[in-house]
Amino acid sequence: MNDRAPRRQPSRPAKPHRRPQKDPVRILAFEALRAVDERDAYANLVLPPLLRKAREGGGFDARDAALATELVYGTLRRQGTYDAIIASCVDRPLREVDPPVLDVLSLGAHQLLGTRIPAHAAVSASVELARVVLGDGRAKFVNAVLRKITAHDLDGWLERVAPPYEDDAEAHLAVVHSHPRWIVSALWDALGGGRAGIEDLLEADNERPEVTLVARPGRSTVEELLAAVGEDSGLPGRWSPYAVRLAEGGEPGALQAVAEGRAGVQDEGSQLVALALANAPVDGPDARWLDGCAGPGGKAAMLGALAAQRGASLLASEKQPHRARLVERALAGNPGPYQVIAADGTRPPWRPESFDRVLVDVPCTGLGALRRRPEARWRRRPEDLDGFAPLQRGLLREALAAVRVGGVVGYATCSPHPAETRAVVEDVLKGRGGPAASAEWIDARPLMPGVPALGDGPDVQLWPHMHGTDAMYLALLRRTA
Repeated sequence: MNDRAPRRQPSRPAKPHRRPQKDPVRILAFEALRAVDERDAYANLVLPPLLRKAREGGGFDARDAALATELVYGTLRRQGTYDAIIASCVDRPLREVDPPVLDVLSLGAHQLLGTRIPAHAAVSASVELARVVLGDGRAKFVNAVLRKITAHDLDGWLERVAPPYEDDAEAHLAVVHSHPRWIVSALWDALGGGRAGIEDLLEADNERPEVTLVARPGRSTVEELLAAVGEDSGLPGRWSPYAVRLAEGGEPGALQAVAEGRAGVQDEGSQLVALALANAPVDGPDARWLDGCAGPGGKAAMLGALAAQRGASLLASEKQPHRARLVERALAGNPGPYQVIAADGTRPPWRPESFDRVLVDVPCTGLGALRRRPEARWRRRPEDLDGFAPLQRGLLREALAAVRVGGVVGYATCSPHPAETRAVVEDVLKGRGGPAASAEWIDARPLMPGVPALGDGPDVQLWPHMHGTDAMYLALLRRTA
């Protein structure tokens, strides 16, 4: 028997502490998500300056910018779906998970379930991000949750976390297509029809929209813009004769016509609304036009250019001074007479019956632009509709008072919700909540030639899945007395 004590093994040197690897793309994406959450900022306003700063710092190329953009917008669009999946992988309610941790988890979930990034790379990169922005302790939590998520692909997870369609159709669609349930219900009511139509609409809301340019009439041409972007990078618009669609990755600000204000970025639906108002028949003179809710200036620039071609003048009014400055920038260089003022359209400084054409693109919930502002779907609440209702009706009443007899008013909004569209017009025409307005409907459909599926009229509702535009609404009214 050997009574000797066992030989003592030499101790291993302690493993050196490894500094987390900083990934500028994912750090930038995380910073953008934090700004959206903490400051109620919009990604389309937060992301460009972050990308510009990263490029100016060097070592950040176009591929990095494309990945950062995909991570931010993809995570925001699929937030509802990812929340449901993450909730099934943690042992506490999501409200008890710190928001910065949840942002890292959501970025990781998007890389795992919404991109082609290999699972091991997505997990590793997300854990490294967590180490940088959260610390080692919470990075372990992120690692554990993301490894659970790797157990299934997106379809597999949806089978587990989405209620069956047959049991609760709206809840199923809300989880699968990442929209709040009340918005699914509202969009379904506005659209009508069965399952296929609403699924097409919700899917379109989750797609990255094309960047669309407008060649402002008399100041630029579609041919000029197409030549500037190249035949491989641009296509004519589907419906507007002034539109050019940019291929993915195009940079509008680099175009000379855009830099000079002769062209701009404007959704094709917005272009169609301005064109329809400009082309609606009026009885009598056609010399004075009003854009009563002009910010940020896209429609005002289009109307100003069209008015100049006809020898008419434009008054562009915007309540918020900072938005009025954007309108001034959009109209700068317009060849015809125009004026920009900061004024409240519900308490207008102009005299009644002063204008031949009036447009009011009223503030709304923005449910028609969820492709461009995906975070808006998570901020809006059903009670917001009641908040906008008095303003929308007040603006339309004052627009009808501002136009002369025989002139035309366009009521527009970037929402398909019935409470913000036809219900507003019908209430004002019936005199509910104010003096009755003497006006008649104009059929807006012939004023959008070539555009299909415009409904029964006389008003028009555009749709992302049908027309490739934001869900713009337009009603045209002629003042009769």
